[in-house]
Amino acid sequence: MQQSTNTVKTKTIWVTGASSGIGRAMAEKLAQQGHRVYISGRSSQTLDDIVQQFDSTYGSEASINSGGQLIALPCDVTDDVAMVNLLQQAGVQDLDTIILSAGTCEYIDLPDLDINMIRRVNETNYFGVVNACIAALPMLEITAEAAKNSSCERPHIIGIGSMSSYLGFPRAEAYGSSKAAMSYFLESLRSDLGDRMDVTVVYPGFVKTPMTDRNDFPMPFLVEVDDAADIILRKAVRRPLTIAFPARLNLLLKSMALLPRLWYLKIGKRLRRSGADS
Repeated sequence: MQQSTNTVKTKTIWVTGASSGIGRAMAEKLAQQGHRVYISGRSSQTLDDIVQQFDSTYGSEASINSGGQLIALPCDVTDDVAMVNLLQQAGVQDLDTIILSAGTCEYIDLPDLDINMIRRVNETNYFGVVNACIAALPMLEITAEAAKNSSCERPHIIGIGSMSSYLGFPRAEAYGSSKAAMSYFLESLRSDLGDRMDVTVVYPGFVKTPMTDRNDFPMPFLVEVDDAADIILRKAVRRPLTIAFPARLNLLLKSMALLPRLWYLKIGKRLRRSGADS
């Protein structure tokens, strides 16, 4: 943890799922603010391209706010063995924040309840989060120990969940259940680690990303990816237990959770893909 020449305290941050979407947008914004940001995804070439583009765009602007940089750290979060020592092998000595953004989505088409697909989605969205936490916790603990006797902030774990975990969405048996499991896992971590680090679970609605571009059903209150990243980073500064947006969709779904019969018989059906029976 370094103090830059301006008022920005340089942090070391790891973002998974940083090849595209919310993860990439947040990583780039954090590096622009002057932080050292490790970005992970499966494709080393994609990550290298992101780093090169960032350096080309911002590298000459006062050394990117006196030190901000993106560092490619390719990995497959579903690889249990490789993930354990990923950070140590990359020479990462401590971490201030991890942002768990790696995710995938596939939809069920009944009557084909595909167990392999459900496992595949959970491997990334749930077990990928578990693997990333296993890799990061030793470094986060170093920061937590240092924060006891200094002005350093406590380490922060931020997980990107989904409002789909509030209620059962059509065809989302795999995706919604994986995000619900992820949220519960992080909330349990908060119970165990809350005396020395902070855990925030983010519940976005529909965000325009390459993943949601494949959706063939209505997406109410769709949020642009840059706006989503700005909302998360702005609110995360206060280290809340949860961040949920957009507010209107959050209110609707929370209300429907109290009126499940109305949701399952009326509202939820409207979110079926185009051409599905209504």
